[in-house]
Amino acid sequence: MAILDILRLPDPRLKEVSQEVERFDDELLAFIDDLEETRQAGPAAVGIAAPQVGRLQRIVIIDCSTTRKPVPNHGRLVLVNPEITEWDGFELGREGCLSVPDYTGNVIRAERIKMHAMTPEGEPQEFEMEGYEARALQHEVDHLDGMLFIDRLVSRRTDLFQRKVYQKGGKKRK
Repeated sequence: MAILDILRLPDPRLKEVSQEVERFDDELLAFIDDLEETRQAGPAAVGIAAPQVGRLQRIVIIDCSTTRKPVPNHGRLVLVNPEITEWDGFELGREGCLSVPDYTGNVIRAERIKMHAMTPEGEPQEFEMEGYEARALQHEVDHLDGMLFIDRLVSRRTDLFQRKVYQKGGKKRK
């Protein structure tokens, strides 16, 4: 396994739309292992998408089970070709991103979603998500469509904030 380099804004690859995964093989599984190792090596990230490491395929990993305060979640999920099929409600919340490490921002997202995806082995799966987990999944799916959270800000003047500290493993660093 390897820790991959995370692309940062303004890298133009972050704005490209990812392609669907068509081959479910050992190479895909090895890449997913590297993607997970990269997520875990980063500063307290609950999610990561393949385009953030330069691979323009529809693959995301989210894990909201390790957040400081418990939230409803499905544990660690590896989602291949995820698609949000239904959404309901709206909620404003603060988001950050490994690819935009110096800022956070207020973004409006759906409160509840339904989605389907494939497992890394190519089996179909479906989930209903709410709250923080739904927000995390929507954030990662945006990466697959060439969008960052800053593209969803209502106002960069009032909804974008300089990050004071970035936590890694629960510890603050300046």
